[in-house]
This record gives sequence, C-alpha cells and structure tokens, in this order.
Amino acid sequence: MSKSLQAIRGMNDILPEQTPAWRYLERTFAGLLDSYGYSEIRLPILEFTELFARGIGEGTDVVDKEMYTFLDRNGESLTMRPEGTAGCVRAVLEHGLSGGGQVQKLWYTGPMFRYEKPQKGRYRQFHQIGVEVFNLPGPDIDAELIILTWRLWQKLGMADAVTLQLNTLGSSEARARYRDDLVAYLQDRFDQLDEDSQRRMTTNPLRILDSKVESTQALLVGAPSLHDYLDEESIAHFEGLKARLDAVGLRYEINQKLVRGLDYYCRTAFEWVTDKLGAQGTVCGGGRYDGLVSQFGGKPTPGVGFAMGVERLVLLLETLGVVPAELNRPADLYVCAFGEPAELAALTLAEKLRAAIPGIRLLVNAGAGSFKSQFKKADKSGAQFAMILGDDELANRVVGFKPLRGEGEQQNIAWDALPEHLAACLKQA
Repeated sequence: MSKSLQAIRGMNDILPEQTPAWRYLERTFAGLLDSYGYSEIRLPILEFTELFARGIGEGTDVVDKEMYTFLDRNGESLTMRPEGTAGCVRAVLEHGLSGGGQVQKLWYTGPMFRYEKPQKGRYRQFHQIGVEVFNLPGPDIDAELIILTWRLWQKLGMADAVTLQLNTLGSSEARARYRDDLVAYLQDRFDQLDEDSQRRMTTNPLRILDSKVESTQALLVGAPSLHDYLDEESIAHFEGLKARLDAVGLRYEINQKLVRGLDYYCRTAFEWVTDKLGAQGTVCGGGRYDGLVSQFGGKPTPGVGFAMGVERLVLLLETLGVVPAELNRPADLYVCAFGEPAELAALTLAEKLRAAIPGIRLLVNAGAGSFKSQFKKADKSGAQFAMILGDDELANRVVGFKPLRGEGEQQNIAWDALPEHLAACLKQA
C-alpha cells in the first residue's frame, strides 16, 4: 500500500478555522505600521546561500545547522530564507534605496524556513512580520520601534502578557575585547560547560550567555560583564533609549545576557517575552545592526529592526482568549432558489445586495436541491436570515424573507425594498 500524502514534518497547513486569527493579527499590524509611516516590501523566499552565510554569520546555529540549502540546476547554492533582515538589506542595496542617506522604513511578512525540532508555536516553516529602518543612527528610532510593538500589544489585548527585555551590545570593538575575556574565563571552566556551549566557544561564545542549561548559568555568575566594556557612545545611546521609553511610561527589564542569536547585532538588543505559553518564550526580538550594509559591500549605513513570529503570537492570542468573537461570525443571509429562472434572479439580487451593503456575508445555495435540503443547508450555515425565491416569488417580484435565529415570521419583501429591509434587520440582529 502506498504511503498516504501528508505535509512535511514541521510545515503545517493553516486551516480555515485558524485563518481569521492570522488575518486579524496581520491586518492590525499592517494598519499600525501604516499609521507610523512604514512601507511594505515583498522579498523572495530563495536567496543565494552566501547572503545568509555572510549576513547571519558562519558558526551560528542558523547557518551551521538549520538552513535549507540546495544546488539548483546551474550548480548555484540557494537557501530558503531563514530570516528576513539579510534579504531586506540585499534588496535595499541592489535597488539603491539607501543611497545618499535616504531614510527607509520598511516592513515585510511571509514564511521563513529553519530545520529545527518542531514544537508548539515553533515550526520548520514559520511566519514572521519584520520591520527594518535604514539611515537613522540615533536612539530615537530604536525607541520608536519598541514603542510601536508596545502599541501593537495594546491593540491586541495582550499588553499584560508580555515583558520587554533590553540590553546594549556596544560597539564591535568593545564586544571583541569582551569576547576575548569571556573566552579566557570560560576556557578555565571548559570541562564544566554543556556540550552546546563547548561548541560555541570557538564559533559564537557570546551565545553561551543565553544558555538555558542551569549548570552553565551557574558558571556565568562570576563571568565578566559586557556592560563593563562598553564604549562611551554606546552608553550614551543606551541611556537615550531608556530615557525615551521612560518618557512614555514603557516598563522594561535590563538583561545583560540578552545577546540575540545573529552575529550582525550591535548596541541595542531587545526581546518581548511571555510566560503564558509554558516556558518563557520570545514573541518578538530585534536590535541595531549598523555594520551589516557595509558587510554586504555597501557604504556604512545605520540599520535597526525587529521580527515577530506569527505562529507564537496567534497561539498567545488564543491562549489569552482575546481573539475577537466576530472574526468567526456566520453568514448574514442564505439565499434559497428553486428552478433555473429563480436561480438566475437570485444571483442578480445577491450581487445587488453585496453592492448595497458592504461587508455583508451572503451565501447563495449552489447545487440546486429540494426546499427541505436547501433550508437544511441554510440552517447549518449559521446564517441569521434566509431568502426564498421560487416561481410565485418570481412572478410577483418579491422574495420570502425568514429569520433563522430567534423569533419572527416569514415575510414577502419587494425586490426594490430588499436592501433597506435587510440592512435594518442586520442592524437589529
């Protein structure tokens, strides 16, 4: 027996009963970004592998273990995007969007791909909404991005369920000095580190700070502190950011072990975390990457951005019970028609109603059927009202109009009066 077809592990279908919450989140965020003056950019899913190797960094978990990479027919190494920032920087450079100091405030959304162990809210194909800003070097834009996400949590009704963690990674020079001292400290305790942290000693030692292994965290208690190595400009930048967050009353926690997982970050790093999904989890994270554009061959260009996981945010919305009930509202009207002449008239009337009442949810019976079968489908649809059109109604240019929920008798309504009558009934329902 042949194996039944099914989705690849960690790559999931988003079913019709799930999509309303997704659309609600995406629509809310798109509207918020528009109000802040951000423009959408749409990026390809496939990029040359070199883009991510150079941008994310050799030795990171993403590049070493998690990317979906293959050779195409021309022998080119291609990768399905594991994140959005590198592709966005590539597009900005390729199309000259940041030339001459032009400020760009961009956002994108779509699927990303990483080969990791699937778990609730974290999958191999996952979706992100990302924001990137170019040519603004100050803490004011860092604050705007964080405040923007804070505003989103308020709009979604989850502000009390997330906490902002904040850190500064300093300049690349300061971080290099810190890295050397951290490695020296950990080298003396190498045998006590967990296996993952031992591997990171030679690839990305700052990631050890973010280890979830308790014994490793215990070793880090006496480790050097990154904040002792910060340059004056980074300190001033961080103080400016905190002052702006304080000014709007946005609460935060300083987490000196917050380093983010990608090599390109500098100065500001932040994450919004929640404990409402079991173990503490990140729902949004980002920071500053002033050296990334020049790393790709462009002129030095300040950059800052963030990304949020759609799956985890939808899961959080559902867990908190703040998905608006009206997202899953049933049809307003189900149209039953008997005989081909009535079906043609019903089709015409349905389109007039859709034009007259924007946003109406109107179902027209398809597949003919008896009076009993059509009314059964009308009731199953959950519609508030049914509209009936047969030979007698057609001859008199009326429709039968019947409430399907609650009390009310069937009435005959003239075709010309139907839009006004239906609108009034829907308003009262």
